[in-house]
Amino acid sequence: MKLTITVQLKPTEIQAKRLLATLERANEAANQVSQTAWETRTFSKFKLQSLVYHSVKKTYGLTAQVVVRLVAKVADAYKLDKKRQRVFRPHGSIAYDERILRFFSDKVSIWTLKGREVIPFVCGEKQRAMLKFRKGESDLVYREGKWYLFVTVDVVEPAPDEPDDFIGVDLGIVQIATTSEGQAYSGKAVNNVRARNIKLRQKLQKIGTKSAKRLLRKRRAKEARFAKQVNHEISKGLVQTAKARKRGIALEDLSGISRRITARRKQQRYTLHSWGFNQLLQFVTYKARREGVRVAIVAPAYTSQTCSECGYCDKANRATQAIFSCKKCLYVANADYNAARVIRYLGRVSVGIPYAVSINPARVA
Repeated sequence: MKLTITVQLKPTEIQAKRLLATLERANEAANQVSQTAWETRTFSKFKLQSLVYHSVKKTYGLTAQVVVRLVAKVADAYKLDKKRQRVFRPHGSIAYDERILRFFSDKVSIWTLKGREVIPFVCGEKQRAMLKFRKGESDLVYREGKWYLFVTVDVVEPAPDEPDDFIGVDLGIVQIATTSEGQAYSGKAVNNVRARNIKLRQKLQKIGTKSAKRLLRKRRAKEARFAKQVNHEISKGLVQTAKARKRGIALEDLSGISRRITARRKQQRYTLHSWGFNQLLQFVTYKARREGVRVAIVAPAYTSQTCSECGYCDKANRATQAIFSCKKCLYVANADYNAARVIRYLGRVSVGIPYAVSINPARVA
């Protein structure tokens, strides 16, 4: 299973300047390669490399392997869009392979314009253990004055355990995730951050100056990192719980969730369209695969309208946004919790585990 792990470099002031100069020179060369590709309409990696290799290597003072990686970067960019010339930012990431990057226990030897630099790095213990499974390229990234390597690893994926049961997970707006065991992932802190971001965004948009727009971009990036961190925490908690209890995880198919869910309040609409629900699904999936936990992706249709006690499905069962009240058996519960129990049932059915109640989430005419 291929994963990307992040390590942070700790260069000295001189080493940081050399890394920055290397990054700027490499992206300058990438723009030259892109211009040649655009003018000659040469987008094949091998044809483009034969066309620019010697001139770029000589003009920009780059090592052979750096030029090869830059040509691949340009060719990959044109795979996405050949209708416009591709331009690379001065501080955009560049790729390193084993010929120009070497890892030691707590340091890396990395090529720069001034030669090899040996730079310490830090990362988590789990990430450090996975470094021995490095495979392919590593990207050098400069972000807000800090240096990172995004390292591709290929770890052995254990066979998934055969679960005795599933933990159903309902995703929503008020609560990001609610499980069939009653665990809710959201809280006041998350909602407060969202509210502050909305107010600040509106204020900056009204100002409209260059500095305001710059700050707006920074806030967007900060909000994306915040959402990513929360999604990591939620997915980690779900997988750890499932692993400890020898259960699988059942999740809804999240494709098109922003079109399926109706949000009445403006803040809820903002959350719906900005939160990375699909990212959360991806995090749960890869963490579960790494731990040997089975994941079942189930159809989301009518899970919020189906009773988890008797299986009766009707739109009228949803008394309010927060309360589920079955019109047949009179079961009353938190709406997210009830939906999570229905999703748990669907997960069990997907692998043939019997269930006391027959639930068929199909809307009653």
